[in-house]
Amino acid sequence: MADFTIPGKTLSIGVIGLGHRGLPQLKLLAAMADVNIAAVCDFYEDRLQTAVDVLQQEFNTRATPYRTAEDLLAHPGLDAVMIFTAWESHIDLAIKAMKRGIVPAMEVGGATSLQECWQLVETSEQTGIDCMMLENCCYGREEMALMNMVRQGLFGELVHCRGAYEHDLRDEIGRGDLIRHYRQRHFLNRNAELYPTHELGPIAQYLNLNRGNRMLSLVSVASKAAGLSAWMKEHRQDRPDLANARVNCGDVVTTIITCANGETILLSHDCTLPRAYSRGGRVQGTRGIWMEDGRLMYIEDRTPEDPNYWTHSWESDKPYMEEFDHPLWKEYVTAGVKAGHGGMDYLVLRGFIEALQQGTPLPIDVYDTASWMAVTALSEESITLGGAPVIIPDFTKGRWLETRPGAVGKYALN
Repeated sequence: MADFTIPGKTLSIGVIGLGHRGLPQLKLLAAMADVNIAAVCDFYEDRLQTAVDVLQQEFNTRATPYRTAEDLLAHPGLDAVMIFTAWESHIDLAIKAMKRGIVPAMEVGGATSLQECWQLVETSEQTGIDCMMLENCCYGREEMALMNMVRQGLFGELVHCRGAYEHDLRDEIGRGDLIRHYRQRHFLNRNAELYPTHELGPIAQYLNLNRGNRMLSLVSVASKAAGLSAWMKEHRQDRPDLANARVNCGDVVTTIITCANGETILLSHDCTLPRAYSRGGRVQGTRGIWMEDGRLMYIEDRTPEDPNYWTHSWESDKPYMEEFDHPLWKEYVTAGVKAGHGGMDYLVLRGFIEALQQGTPLPIDVYDTASWMAVTALSEESITLGGAPVIIPDFTKGRWLETRPGAVGKYALN
């Protein structure tokens, strides 16, 4: 196998949150030769003990266990902290880390308020410490191939992009109290685009958001909330309060975003109705279009036409995905793809680690993190106002207009 990761300076890392997401990420990090997991933290004793045992038994290493994040952040010598906790705690923990001189990376999730997004940005600017959202979909093979197509002008000038988080999670949400999953309380109490970044992160790369372009405003509407209520009535008779609970989050939340350069973005959040998984991608420009559902492509003057058909014909996107396969993924496949959402988990973690080692800007910075997370809080406001437009703040304070230092190297997303 080819060398894909050449170990650099060893980093001392703390990991907060060791549940369904945190433990697999801990294993990926612990397997890296240039990462030392120095401290781990979880509120639940069983999760904490499992993580300690995994590190000892599978990786022959010891990490200091902590029950509170504040105690972990006081652990001496930490270079960075990885945050895999409930959505509503991400920004607070990242701010506390930056104030202690520790670089935070946080799992994906939406913000509860604009105020906390501003606090995240202002703390980063005051401390000089950046913060990265670990949006793994930015490193998906398909998404990176599409980014390559966009950069090479295959679609012409981009006009419209779509993305979605369409995933039947009724069992996970409905049993959240049993499996200790935070999604349940959000769906019961909030009506919003709760999980925007899987789709928005890659689109931000295609449209150069915060780097020559930015999001200006959004409108959001929500359907009725029937799917999760019906599921809990059938499956949660052990908890009458849940079986009869009023679910706040609509089954389908639709958000339309306008951008400074004139593009529009359509996002869809759909997690409480029966369906197959999709991220609902679409990239459309003056020369052609790609659609995820159906894996379809049409490129003007390139897609073969059917003379027996009265309109333009679709073709498979497979030849394009092969032709425009991103150089990072070509190298990755040759070396051997790691586990974790088809390999993209490893890539986003390495993007963070290697930027810290090299002292270069993070591939996804604090302005990206704040603006993507803000979509949740803003969509909640728009839905409350009956689908009224709301302004998306410029967290860069005008820096999106200027050329500013960007990430470098194979993980740069540029």
